[in-house]
Amino acid sequence: MNVHIFVPCYIDRFFPQTAQNMVTVLQRCGCTVHYHPAQTCCAQPAFNAGFVETAAAVAQKFINDFEDDLNNDPIVCPSASCTGFVRNYFTGLLPNVEAANCVSGRITEFSEFLVNHLKITNVGASFNATATYHHSCSALRECGIKTEPLALLEQVAGLTLLPLPDFEVCCGFGGTFSVKYEPVSVAMAAAKVNAALQNPEVQYLISADMSCLMHLRGYVEAQNIKLQTLHLADVLAMQE
Repeated sequence: MNVHIFVPCYIDRFFPQTAQNMVTVLQRCGCTVHYHPAQTCCAQPAFNAGFVETAAAVAQKFINDFEDDLNNDPIVCPSASCTGFVRNYFTGLLPNVEAANCVSGRITEFSEFLVNHLKITNVGASFNATATYHHSCSALRECGIKTEPLALLEQVAGLTLLPLPDFEVCCGFGGTFSVKYEPVSVAMAAAKVNAALQNPEVQYLISADMSCLMHLRGYVEAQNIKLQTLHLADVLAMQE
């Protein structure tokens, strides 16, 4: 299957290995992966900050980058946050509703693409570790993704996956929320990390949203806590 990938701007800048690992997994699953080098951002940061006109311009660029694909191939993204924004907001943000619908209807988050489109849960990964999983708000509420990442992780050889208490509670990132309301955001991060550490065997906190992990990693490192964070794609690419 031919697939196009959209790499969120923060992953492109700070965590490029996660995008590379996503490509590794997609290719292992038989996909031919295409990447448009001119792609930038989904427009969510500008929109959430209140700059609607700027967001519309960035969203239009996104449409321009992907609408020329006449085969209507899936657009796979390693972020429910970006996926949810394109899927749920582009139609109301852009004047060309038909073009917006065409592209927003093609975008799919990485785990839901593997499980729901390719019908694959075992990607041949192996990782000897004990971990728990953080469900991002965007995955649960914007995209309706809940069981897909767990189905994939349950098939990782050597991985012990333990439940995370209060898994539907936000980690505190929320994009600009973490900047505007830093004390609240940090307190929410602390609660999420403490929930993960209720089981002392947990070594890794895994999520399909790197924005959440970026926030939680900052708290973990600041507090010198022995808990590592990994994106789902990073785990699925492993073959120890």
